[in-house]
Amino acid sequence: MENINQEILNKINQIQIDIEILKERINKDFEEIELTDWAKNELAEARAIPDSECVSHEKVKEILLKK
Repeated sequence: MENINQEILNKINQIQIDIEILKERINKDFEEIELTDWAKNELAEARAIPDSECVSHEKVKEILLKK
């Protein structure tokens, strides 16, 4: 039983290490990406819309669930 527990702990530790490696890689990839002019314009337009004109997440869920 103790061997099985140790194996499980070893696997969990390896998974944690793998996750950390993936997180570092993802962060590095995002640091190197620059938005295109189109994406920058879309983002600027989206940020210019007042919150009062936006539909809430809850309202969208309500609408979708009615269908």
